[in-house]
Amino acid sequence: MADDDLDHQVQDQRRLHRPRQLIEAFSSPDSYGLVVLLILVTYALSATITAAWAVSLVLFVQIATIWVTLQASQAHRRLREVTGAILVVSAVVAILNLFIARDVAGGVMAVISGLLYLVAPVIIVRRLVLRQTVDTQTLLGAIAAYLMVGMSFAFAYQALGALQGGSFFGSQGEGPFPQYLFFSFTTLTTTGYGNLVPDANPGQTLAVLEMLIGQLFLVTAVARVVSAWQPRQDRGRPPDPDSN
Repeated sequence: MADDDLDHQVQDQRRLHRPRQLIEAFSSPDSYGLVVLLILVTYALSATITAAWAVSLVLFVQIATIWVTLQASQAHRRLREVTGAILVVSAVVAILNLFIARDVAGGVMAVISGLLYLVAPVIIVRRLVLRQTVDTQTLLGAIAAYLMVGMSFAFAYQALGALQGGSFFGSQGEGPFPQYLFFSFTTLTTTGYGNLVPDANPGQTLAVLEMLIGQLFLVTAVARVVSAWQPRQDRGRPPDPDSN
């Protein structure tokens, strides 16, 4: 009976700790959960607000996302210094965007946003490779890196549409940024509805590259993390003698 009471107490404590762990995972500056949350905020802002000032707001959120990524990944001091300088420049550009013509600023801001989200997955993956255990943070890190790849290509498509001659989607028109987000993530997941198609290169080549990266990332990094992941309360638990 004493052992049963002890087991019940342990289970009750775990139930009480789960909400706290979930809150910490999505609020701590050292957690990939906050990175995922900031990526979702960036997506929501990019997909719903089309005003000129919203571009600067999105870039500020991206700067916060990269900073949290550096914290969660425990990046080297040198890398943090270099990235910090880039973030400062990005913040200045975001402020200047409020006073620059939208057709000029659109392509420049898209290039900066794409580069920020291109560097961050590399930092995350490097940290995940060095981790000794596969836990919730590892899983959240893999998800964050995957989402950042999709966001990075969306900004790359937007930059091409703004800087190249002619419409990115040809006769289907240039379209607002939500269309680039939609096209990027359907390409990353190889869903391919076919309603939006790049009119010419280098857009077509980028789309093929995104498809390959998306599939390779899913079948290697994400699949391996998910298969090896165990909840924290299950690690270190002795095997059940009745299970054999």
